Amino acid sequence: MRSNSEKKRRHDFFLFLSKYKNMGENRGYEREEIYSKVVKAGKRTYYLDVRTTRAEDHYLTITESRRQNNSDGSSFVKKHKIFLYKEDFENFREGLDDVLKFIEDKQGPPPSREAYEEQRTEENDLKPSSSDDDFTQIEFEDL
Repeated sequence: MRSNSEKKRRHDFFLFLSKYKNMGENRGYEREEIYSKVVKAGKRTYYLDVRTTRAEDHYLTITESRRQNNSDGSSFVKKHKIFLYKEDFENFREGLDDVLKFIEDKQGPPPSREAYEEQRTEENDLKPSSSDDDFTQIEFEDL
């Protein structure tokens, strides 16, 4: 178990790091983006950012960003990040190709984004609504 003084030192150190990181100066904690691509996919947006390490090696950050709603109606953005380093690029690519091929073999090639959105709209149009106006009133005597 950590003593209170050790906890305080750790807290102060992490506080220092967070202030140091947010000072607006690039001091090695946040690396500069050298290339970026934005991919919009329905309610999600993916950011593919190429950055450099201190040793000037490239790496990729993949960020998934999507807007969600709180129970009070306000919204927030939820983000997930993956860091992919160059020594892992080939294995990652092989793994991604493998799982995409598996999905295509099981379900066929994916539709274009437009066709997918159109299909979802049609499916939603075919779903019965829960409104009482959609039902015919039948009296027991009519049977």
